Amino acid sequence: MKSDPLKKLRDEVWAANLEIFRSGLVTMHSGNASGIDRKKGLVLIKPSGMDYDKLRPADLPVTDLSGHKLKGRRKPSVDLPHHLFLYHHCPEIGGVIHTHSNYATALALLGKSIPVYLTAIADEFGAAIPCAPYVDNVGDHIGETILKYRSAAPAILLGHHGAFAWGPTPRAALKAAVMLEDVAKTCYLALLLGKAKALTPKEIKKWYERYHTTYGQTETDD
Repeated sequence: MKSDPLKKLRDEVWAANLEIFRSGLVTMHSGNASGIDRKKGLVLIKPSGMDYDKLRPADLPVTDLSGHKLKGRRKPSVDLPHHLFLYHHCPEIGGVIHTHSNYATALALLGKSIPVYLTAIADEFGAAIPCAPYVDNVGDHIGETILKYRSAAPAILLGHHGAFAWGPTPRAALKAAVMLEDVAKTCYLALLLGKAKALTPKEIKKWYERYHTTYGQTETDD
């Protein structure tokens, strides 16, 4: 049997798809995760309408950056054009995730962005998470809207729709998607009790820089 030159990426994208399901960010077959091999110009994404509990690595279709399916018997997600638009216009992105997670989507329904209320938002996102106005799913409308309304944060809410998150890898995009739902839930619950005040730009920068320079372990740590 031939080896799969995309095995590492395939496993990462499959794991990201499974984890958004296990984390409760999607149900049944809604949502999707993708990843790109920049050198080869190839994208792997969840198949359209396939339940997560049935998904296997081999089910992930491979497409080029024009959306032509090159490998796999499954049809790619109908959201493929939005993922491709981000890959085309944001060379730093290596993974994209789309969900309809409950708390993030509740805020999206109300057209509410998420200011940097929490140190956790400052840590992971470094900026407010915007909510773009409603747009239909025709052509590049969603991709164009994401680019128009996004902030420095690796996530955005889409009015009346859901959320997109991204990162340099599928794993990083997964983290952003999970953290987005977590902070959305906290903010949603807090706002039921009263008003909230965002952190100052100085404090946001302080928390973000610490989190992205000294937090966690390095490969040389024992």
